[in-house]
Amino acid sequence: MMDATLISILMPAMAAGLLVLASHVVMGRQVLARGIIFIDLALAQIAALGAVLAHTHHDLAHLPGMTWLLPALFALAGAGLIAVLERHYKSELEALIGCLYVLSAVAAMLVLAQDPHGGELLKQLLSGQILWTDWNSLVLPALVTLLVLGLLLWRPTLLRGRAFYPLFALVITMSVPLVGVYLVFSSLILPALAVNRLSGKRALVWGYVTGVVGYAAGLWLSAGRDLPSGATIVCTLAVVAVVVRIISRNPTAQ
Repeated sequence: MMDATLISILMPAMAAGLLVLASHVVMGRQVLARGIIFIDLALAQIAALGAVLAHTHHDLAHLPGMTWLLPALFALAGAGLIAVLERHYKSELEALIGCLYVLSAVAAMLVLAQDPHGGELLKQLLSGQILWTDWNSLVLPALVTLLVLGLLLWRPTLLRGRAFYPLFALVITMSVPLVGVYLVFSSLILPALAVNRLSGKRALVWGYVTGVVGYAAGLWLSAGRDLPSGATIVCTLAVVAVVVRIISRNPTAQ
C-alpha cells in the first residue's frame, strides 16, 4: 500500500509524464513519417548543452529564467540547422542528425570536465529526476504544451511544414528538465512505434494509452522497488509498446 507521502511525490511526477506525452505522441508519429528518428535525441542533447552552459557560467546562472531560455535558444538553433540540412542534404539527414547528437554530447562533457559536480549534472540531464518534480516546475511546461497543442489543433498542417522544427524544439526544451534525454526520446519513439500500423484517431488513442500505462507502471515499480525512475519508465514503456504492437496486428484493432 502507498502512503500519503509517496502519493504526493508520485502525483506531480505522473503529471510531468502526462505533459510530455501530450505533445510527444503527436510529434512522434510525424518523426516516423519524416524518417528522422534521432532528431529528438539530437535536439534534447543540444538543449541539455544549453542547460550545461547556463549552469557553468555563473553570470548566466543568476539571470532570471536562464535555465529555460538558454536551452530553448540552443534547441531552436539546432532545429533551424536541421531544417537547412534537410533542404540541402536530405539523403544524408539522419547521419548528420546523429553527428549533431554526438558533437553536442561531447561538448557538454568538455564543458563539465573541470566541474566537480559535472558528472552528477550530466547524469541528471540524461536520466532525469522525474520523482523530484514539484507542481511549480510544471507551470511553464504546461503553458508551452497547451500553446503548441492549440496551434496544432488550429492548423494541423503545421506538422508537415517547416514550422514543425521550431515547435518541436520548444517541446523538447520543456521536456528535458522534467524527465531527461533518454526518457524524452523513449516517450517520442516507443508509443509511435507501438501504433505505427494504426491510423487516424485510433492510433492517437492507443499511443496515449501506451504512454500513460508505461509511465504509471514505471513510476509504481521505481517507487516500490527503489529503482531509478527514468530507467524503469523506459523499460516499462518498451514492454507496453511491444504488447500494443502485437495487439495492433489484429485487424479488429484497426
